[in-house]
Order: sequence, then C-alpha cells, then structure tokens
Amino acid sequence: MTSVSLFINGMACPARSGATFTRCNPVDGTQASTAPAAGVEDARAAVDAAAAAYTTWSRTGPGERRDLLTRAASAIEARAADFAAAMAAETGASDLWSALNVRTAAGLLREAAAITTQIQGDILPSDTAGNLALAVRRPAGVVLGIAPWNAPVTLGVRAIAVPLACGNTVVLKGSEMCPATHGLIVQALQEAGLPAGVVNFVTNAPADAAAVVEAMVAHPAVRRVNFTGSTHVGRIIAGVCARYLKPVLLELGGKAPLLVLSDADLDAAVHATAFGAFSNSGQICMSTERIIVDERVADDFVARLSAKVATLPLGDARSGNFVLGSVIDQSAADRCNALIRDAVDQGARLVCGGVVDGTLLPATLLDHVTPSMQIYGRESFGPVKAIVRVDGEDAAVACANDSSYGLSAAIFTRDLARGWRVAERIDAGVCHVNGPTVHAESQMPFGGVKDSGHGRFGGRAGIEFFCELRLVTLQTEPRHYPF
Repeated sequence: MTSVSLFINGMACPARSGATFTRCNPVDGTQASTAPAAGVEDARAAVDAAAAAYTTWSRTGPGERRDLLTRAASAIEARAADFAAAMAAETGASDLWSALNVRTAAGLLREAAAITTQIQGDILPSDTAGNLALAVRRPAGVVLGIAPWNAPVTLGVRAIAVPLACGNTVVLKGSEMCPATHGLIVQALQEAGLPAGVVNFVTNAPADAAAVVEAMVAHPAVRRVNFTGSTHVGRIIAGVCARYLKPVLLELGGKAPLLVLSDADLDAAVHATAFGAFSNSGQICMSTERIIVDERVADDFVARLSAKVATLPLGDARSGNFVLGSVIDQSAADRCNALIRDAVDQGARLVCGGVVDGTLLPATLLDHVTPSMQIYGRESFGPVKAIVRVDGEDAAVACANDSSYGLSAAIFTRDLARGWRVAERIDAGVCHVNGPTVHAESQMPFGGVKDSGHGRFGGRAGIEFFCELRLVTLQTEPRHYPF
C-alpha cells in the first residue's frame, strides 16, 4: 500500500487533524493507497501558499517557465513505471492506458512550455488623440484544478500545465479514487525544480469533498477554477463558483456518437469504434457511446465489429497486459449490468459480452437499441455500447443530436465533403471525420456544449481562460477635456 502526503509550500505533510482515508483496488478490495483527509484549514493553507508564491512566479520570465515545464515533462516520463503501478492498484487501469496517459501528459507539459512565449496582446485603435491603447494578457492569480480518476495523469497535468505556463500558481485537488497517482504528478514537478508554493496538492476523504472545495473556491486568492468530471458534480461545482463569482472551466460527461454512413470504409470504422469504445474499459469522457449505423451496411459492420471486439483481452492489470481492465468500482459494474438487462428486456440483441459478477466487465455490444432503452440516452461510462440502426444521413444526424450531451463525435464516410457537411450539423464541441471519438491533442481546443460543459482547454483557448485580458492606455500628448 502506498502512503500519500499533502504538498503545501514545497513541503510534504499530513492533514492537520492527522486523519487519513484509504483507496482499495476495485478487483479484490486490497488496500491500494492511504492519503491525508485534508480539512478546510489544510485547503486554505494550500491556497495561501499558492498566493504567496504567485508574487514571484507571475514575474518569472517565459524562458525560465519554459525550461521548468520542459524538465517536468521529462520527470513525468521517468516515472512511467510508478504511474503504471499506481493506476493498476487504484483504478484497475491497464498498462496500455497508463502508458498513453504518461505520453499525453508529457506532451501537455511540452506544449505548455512552448506557449510561454506565445501569450500576446493587441494594439487597439483609439479615437483620442495621442492615446496608445493596449490589450494585454496577465496571469489571473491562483488556479484551483480538480482532476478526475479516469485519465489521472493526463487530466491531472492538464489541470495545471497551461495555468503554470501563463504565470499562475496552482492548487491541485486530487481524486479520492487515485490519490497516489495524482501525488506522483506533484512529486515529478518538484523534482523538475518548480519553486515552493507554485504547485500545491490536497487530498480529501469523499465525505469532506464539498467543504474542502468550497473553502478553496471561496478563498479571495483563487481566481480561476477548472473541473473535469461528471455532469452531476459539475453542476455542483458551477453553483459554488457562481456564489463566489469565480470563472470556471467545466469538461463534463459525454454520450459520444460515432456515425457509420452508407459509404464508410467499414474496416476503418471498426478499428476506430473498438478503440474509441473500449479504451480504458469505456471510462473516458470521449468514449464512443452510441454507434449509429446506416441500415444498408449495418449487418456487415456489426459482424466485423463483433469479431474485432471478441479479440480484446480482459484481465486484472496487475497480472498482465490487457486492453480491458477493471471498471472503477462495483457500483459502476452494477450500472452497466442494469443497462444490459434493461436493453435486452426491451428487445435489444446482445451481440457479445453480457452481465457478469465483479468489476472485470467484458466488451459488450447491444444491437437494435431504441430510444426507450436506458442505454440510448444514459452515459454508460463502461464497456457497454449501444448500436442504433438508422435510415440515411438525416436520421443519423438526428440520432447523434438526440442527447443532452455534446462533447465528442465521429463520422465515417469515403466522401470527405460529405463528412464536413455532416460534421457541421453535429452538436458537439469536437467532431472527427474518419477518426475515433477518443482523440485530443494539447495544442487543440477541447471542450463540450450542452450538458458536457463550457470553456475550452488547449492552445490559445487555454491561454484566454487562464489569463486576464486587461486594457492599458498611454496618453502620449496633452489631452483636451470638455471642462
């Protein structure tokens, strides 16, 4: 079992109360990690440390910030084996998924390093003679980043990388599901040489989450909040931020549709669907959740997809290399099993997989899904996927948009003009033509619409959120006043 510490003002420390909580492995219930159960005073101390460090860090030159973030990327990569062990123990994630997390996280830090010299403003025209007007971007202050468990290295780093590049200091609130994994991120950043207080780390017991988060949001030094997680919790976070007038970036749940049109390359669509639907056992915000297939090619496509899915290995990530590992806990398994039973009871055909005991769920496909079935609209966040057959392009678009979510989507067609036309009709923050729904790069804007949240991580969009845009004017000659 791994022991975790808070990290405040450059020092590892316990919670002031001495309280801890334990995270257990989802497969067999063995203890994976123990972490401090921070309280309100610990949370405020972390923000105080970040606020004190902000004075210096915000004035640190872009070259120095770039060098530190570049070193941090290498430090993350050097701990790849540690991340793999922690993720397998805490979340049941496979080696494949942990390796992808580490590569992506390192890329996020290197991209953040690159943008330190790309934070730009504008010279604005003024109607006042001799007046030079400048729109300048300045760091906002202390940023609170709240990261989830499902892609813990990638999303933990995403919560802090661009804020740091922009000159902000950060408090990272680790997930109760993977405190050791998130703690490794902060250790790597300290090894890279980040000054004390620039990044601080807080963990809390599940029962204390609301109080700890509100204490940090309410702190006057916190100027930005970013949260990645479920839509349910996102609404709560948004409400807290609204009470304290704190801008918040929310990347929430999804029900990503993948459209297989009548002229699609079926083999390409099958490979992308399998990757997008079953990576990390379907526990990704961008996971392919609704497979929408033109009925003209549906029989052929489903046969090919089921053959592909049948080859995906499943097992305990601590004992071998598998594509599918454990889902996060028994409640997630129960939710997926309930979706399968409901769909089959209403006439869906179980193509592969099915209901099982425990948290090692096989890749499951349900064909002939209809809107009356729970899995049609509800996010499974697991390896249980719906296939909906439609008649033509318009019906495919209507089905894709028949959702309260709008994060990622994908379209398969051999006609790229058609793909572009259909993409423009899809209600989603991200849409890929002839690519999987699971695809994001650090330099690209990423975020959703509708119940999938608002705001964008990545590239210039990230700079805009994590900086304040200020107007500064210089009067360069005598000015006339009316009185």
